[in-house]
Amino acid sequence: MKHRKVVSCREAPAAIGPYSQAVQVEDWVFISGQIPLESNSGELVAGGIVAQAEQVMAHLGAILKAADLGFDALVKTTIYLVDLQDFAVVNEIYGRYFSVDLAPARATVQVAALPKGALIEIEGIARRS
Repeated sequence: MKHRKVVSCREAPAAIGPYSQAVQVEDWVFISGQIPLESNSGELVAGGIVAQAEQVMAHLGAILKAADLGFDALVKTTIYLVDLQDFAVVNEIYGRYFSVDLAPARATVQVAALPKGALIEIEGIARRS
């Protein structure tokens, strides 16, 4: 495919399967679901949903930076939670990264399980302006 480029960085964990951290196609960047792994060890971060949500947002930021973008470039995200009781906490942490007028479209869903026992996963789509 013409104008397709893999985006990756060391500040987010390497893919744990046959996929890329992100793929850029022309002005669009498609970011794979990020779970709260330590970038160096590949182990799940300790500290529950707060620590895990902060880690996932850090991974998204690192991948966006590797694509020369910021959080304001995100146009759509999907948040996967093992427990929707964590919604308010995650919403507060997530909200720190966006101004109200630049927040992306978003869906949040509860899932039965996530890789490595994570409590949260977030994927995103960004667009270069």
